[in-house]
Amino acid sequence: MQETTALYLVPTPIGNLEDITLRALNVLKSVDTILAEDTRTSGVLMKHYQINKALQSYHIFNEHKQLAQLIKRLKEGEKMALVSDAGTPSISDPGFLLVRACVEEGIKIECLPGPTAFVPALVKSGLPSDKFVFEGFLPHKKGRKTRLDILAQEDRTIILYESPHRLLKCLEQFAEVMGPDRKASVSREISKIHEETVNGTLQEIITHFSTKTVKGEIVIVIDGKK
Repeated sequence: MQETTALYLVPTPIGNLEDITLRALNVLKSVDTILAEDTRTSGVLMKHYQINKALQSYHIFNEHKQLAQLIKRLKEGEKMALVSDAGTPSISDPGFLLVRACVEEGIKIECLPGPTAFVPALVKSGLPSDKFVFEGFLPHKKGRKTRLDILAQEDRTIILYESPHRLLKCLEQFAEVMGPDRKASVSREISKIHEETVNGTLQEIITHFSTKTVKGEIVIVIDGKK
């Protein structure tokens, strides 16, 4: 007898609502419950595609508390889909704890392919994409300087996420440890109306963003050490 999938990891659009697969829509329509990082955000997507399923809040502030109960329900036969506000669950978003617990309990998981912000940012940066390292969000305080020093010696292309209000400070820190002439690329609002990608040296990109208010999700791509 073939094992039945209990948990589906479903990528959702990072901006444009059309960036979702037919399979993802079919899965969301077929499960019993959709675990959502923010039910209000996911509710917009569900309403757009007329998906009427129970939405349950699942985010970094309650995932530890909910874990045991979710595993119990999955083992009892409930089918669930996990979605984040945008992109693929567990990539700088909730999901890891639940997936690890499912693996440990022998619960079958299926991860659908789909949107992830760092892939288009890397591909259109013009920087080498054959080898790269994804750092997610750097530590804000403890361990940040150590991480920056390590990345300064990295010879693969470096990809990381950053919030708009910390972008300039982050770029300035990289310019300090890597040199202002290191090539880089910053993409924001990928697939949205105000999408923007700025390529150049770290100093050129700093100059560009120092004269404007930065909004939206940010992906930074930096050339590796030569």
